[in-house]
Amino acid sequence: MIYLILFWEFFQIGSLAVGGGLAAIPFLFSLADRYPWYTHEMLVNMIAVSEIAPGPIGIKMSTYAGFKAAGVFGSLAATLGLIAPGVIMMLLIVRILTTVRENKYVQNIFYGLRPAVTALIAAAALEIANFTIFNTGISGQFLISIPPLILLALLIIGQKFIKRFSPLMMICVAGIAGIIFRL
Repeated sequence: MIYLILFWEFFQIGSLAVGGGLAAIPFLFSLADRYPWYTHEMLVNMIAVSEIAPGPIGIKMSTYAGFKAAGVFGSLAATLGLIAPGVIMMLLIVRILTTVRENKYVQNIFYGLRPAVTALIAAAALEIANFTIFNTGISGQFLISIPPLILLALLIIGQKFIKRFSPLMMICVAGIAGIIFRL
């Protein structure tokens, strides 16, 4: 029974998290509230490990969560549940889009999805920032305070002056900010 629950829960996440693995993070936090498979702290650690390991983040996180819940077969059920909606949608979209590719309504639908994806990723970033920087825990309400806003302003200003903002520079700035915010 747990395999069906894992498959169904991750099928729903795969269906609703348009935009990739980072867009799935808010859904994973709510999943941690409903089931004892993993905690919020384990999820934050899972995200950190998933970011440094190669491959799609959503697949790695669903595999890990499924493994914590029900072992190897749980990881298989969760992973299949996460990728099944994408496979089904891609088969349907390819078939449909070849005929309605130039339709302005279809183009407007895809244009309208962009802000939703951005909002999901921003929500995930704020939740993780609250948990990692301020140790507030995840409560569904965001703690927006001065330090993250200062960091965001510095990154935006820095990007204006530095034309190529390298990922290494971003990691160094984030590391320094982490040290400063923990003092």
